Amino acid sequence: MKRCSAILRAMTMTKTIWIKAALLLLAGPVWAGPCRDLTFEDTSFTVCEVRAVDDLRLWLKDATGALIGTPERLVASLAPGEHLAFAMNAGMYHADRAPVGLFVENGTQVHDIVTSEGPGNFGMLPNGVFCAGRDFAVIESRSYAAAPPDCRFATQSGPMLVIDGALHPRFLPDSDSLNIRNGVGVAPDGQTAFFAISNAPVSFHHFARLFRDVLGTPNALFLDGSISRLVAPDLGRADLGVPMGPIIGVVTHD
Repeated sequence: MKRCSAILRAMTMTKTIWIKAALLLLAGPVWAGPCRDLTFEDTSFTVCEVRAVDDLRLWLKDATGALIGTPERLVASLAPGEHLAFAMNAGMYHADRAPVGLFVENGTQVHDIVTSEGPGNFGMLPNGVFCAGRDFAVIESRSYAAAPPDCRFATQSGPMLVIDGALHPRFLPDSDSLNIRNGVGVAPDGQTAFFAISNAPVSFHHFARLFRDVLGTPNALFLDGSISRLVAPDLGRADLGVPMGPIIGVVTHD
């Protein structure tokens, strides 16, 4: 019994040290960060607010062609004077971390859009694309494919959470399918995007109503579920998890 207790203490200490090291690595100068915690229907969420003038980016690989995958590698890839304000996973990916659907990084399309119905959450049509150009937009995938806008960064995922003010038709208010979830919604004027993650398992219906009823976004997109994680240095937060595929976040400058 004493040996088991010692092992548990050692594991707890190792995890604590890892988290502290990660936060030190991610920390930069003190600024008013974009993320805040809020409660909606007795569930805690963290929401990061981004303006169209902010330096929002999508990442997949570094300059050598190696997958970034982790916040630590992401921070190491930034230029001198650049600092990570927040980052989270940016959509679904295959076992090799390649995006499932459309992925545009710094104006270059890395992966084609997928418009067919399919298995899993991604294929639960309508799905959509988050586009960041001169402004922000969440666009239904087939509409995007028919008239692609000018996106500096874009990521496809699914299902859409909110579609022109309506919840996805397959969401059930009494669903018992609960999970940690993250997603993005865009304000009506396209000048603000809200990235949210639940801090407890929630249904799609509950999560979608956060975007529609609290954040006021007429269109919102689910990014992912059980693997969802957030790094927000201003909140002292660096979620643990396996290496990711696409990552989205905001960079600040000295």
